[in-house]
Amino acid sequence: MLKKLTLAVLLPLAFSSSLSLAAAPLVSDPVALMQSVLAQERTWAGLETKSIKVGDINFVYSEGGVKGAPTVLLVHGFSGSRDNWNRVARRLTKKYHVVAVDLPGHGDTQAPATFGYQLADLSDAVRQFVLALGIQKDLHVAGHSLGGGIAVLYSALYFLEVKSVLLVDTAGVYSKPGNSLISKPQDLLNMLVRKPGDFERLITKVATYDTPFVPKELMVGYEKLHVMHLAEHEKLMNALIEQMKWTQPDTFQMGLRSMEAPTLVIWGDKDAVIDVGVVEELKEHLKYEEVLILKDVGHTPILEADYPVSEAYMKFLDKAQAMPNKFAPAPTATAKP
Repeated sequence: MLKKLTLAVLLPLAFSSSLSLAAAPLVSDPVALMQSVLAQERTWAGLETKSIKVGDINFVYSEGGVKGAPTVLLVHGFSGSRDNWNRVARRLTKKYHVVAVDLPGHGDTQAPATFGYQLADLSDAVRQFVLALGIQKDLHVAGHSLGGGIAVLYSALYFLEVKSVLLVDTAGVYSKPGNSLISKPQDLLNMLVRKPGDFERLITKVATYDTPFVPKELMVGYEKLHVMHLAEHEKLMNALIEQMKWTQPDTFQMGLRSMEAPTLVIWGDKDAVIDVGVVEELKEHLKYEEVLILKDVGHTPILEADYPVSEAYMKFLDKAQAMPNKFAPAPTATAKP
């Protein structure tokens, strides 16, 4: 598989890719360098940065694509950002209206210290963001890892409005998690970036299978940014671990069964965070699904294998968009004269 030039982190440990260092200006501050490179990548993907205040959360998001076209909402994973989707978004913006949001406590979105970070809190925050933008009707929702868990809950609650769902290595409470990190929730605390070297360890030992080369300057920038968000990430991870203690698999399965939209499931067969074996559980409970398993790919297919992910998703979106809304009211019969 062709290696990408750079990456960053998601959930559980996803990261954000970027353009070549050669295309970036010389900046002495690693964080400023990283942000400059990512800004260039957004432009390359056909996206621009925007913000909106919703309640007490100041959301920052990327938006681009075809005006008036169906909307695709991209939701990143734990400790990631909207930029995790840039390489996939580059294909989507040629045909669809694309919105990629930074979740509370991630990227550039600012949330109050009182924000709860339970899955329901995150899903509700996404809902309020969607309503504020007015994009709720016939929405295509895509989520990676933690973002996939949010996509499941959102699509189950608002099934009348969701047109399709993409789930990529989705976090959830599975009955048979296999030999993966999610089977030992408490160990996920070790995945936080606390000190120098933690970020590189996460990339090479957990988040990817065939790790791409990451220039040292960008590695340092990503690491510093994650340390800056440590308090929020720690609060979120503790909330997730606590939730996993009292949430049963059948509760998660109920959410899957409540989803009415066609769903595309994509997974890396070498995912060390959430074992690929859970895909069978997803297939058992989803009403309509397509599945793509990517060979020799880890937890982050949207970065490790962005081209096959984009190809599969574009074909799936075309089919989903053409499907009639089964909840639309039946046409009124015209009385004969």
